Amino acid sequence: MTDRSSHEANPQGAIKDPDEWVTGAEPPTAAQESYLATLAREADTEVPDGLTKAEASKRIDELQEETGRGQ
Repeated sequence: MTDRSSHEANPQGAIKDPDEWVTGAEPPTAAQESYLATLAREADTEVPDGLTKAEASKRIDELQEETGRGQ
């Protein structure tokens, strides 16, 4: 058995800038679209059509900050 307590991975190390995603130009996932709709409703704003997966991720981050979610 391996002792993982001294070899824990840094969870922040796995976070990659959406601009660097290989799949960033693809359409957003269904989960992203659903969460964006929820956040937009809470922020009383619209979500533009035609976002890419990377753009949706960035917009989610912005709306989370605006609405206080994800803190």
